[in-house]
Amino acid sequence: MAQIETIPNTYLSDEAIRSLVNGLSRIEGHVRAVKRMVEERRCCDEILTQTAAVRSALNSIAVKLVEEELVACLTSCSQPDTEQRMAQAMRAVSSMLKHG
Repeated sequence: MAQIETIPNTYLSDEAIRSLVNGLSRIEGHVRAVKRMVEERRCCDEILTQTAAVRSALNSIAVKLVEEELVACLTSCSQPDTEQRMAQAMRAVSSMLKHG
């Protein structure tokens, strides 16, 4: 197995990394289940419902990554309106992903 190089001063905390890896592991399992459904020739509606769930889970991962990046960026800027800017940015990203 290849060794993973860590980057110092990353915007991701250890807790965020654990959360993201756990979420990705669940998605990985879910994708295997969808693959199995296709192999079993399950109903199209069932498969599409499950693929939508996978997409939603991936969107949640993307939102978490962007959130961590924005928090790191905005808090390092030390702006007085950091929390407000953060909330506004997260609403925009969340809306984009829901409709994407």
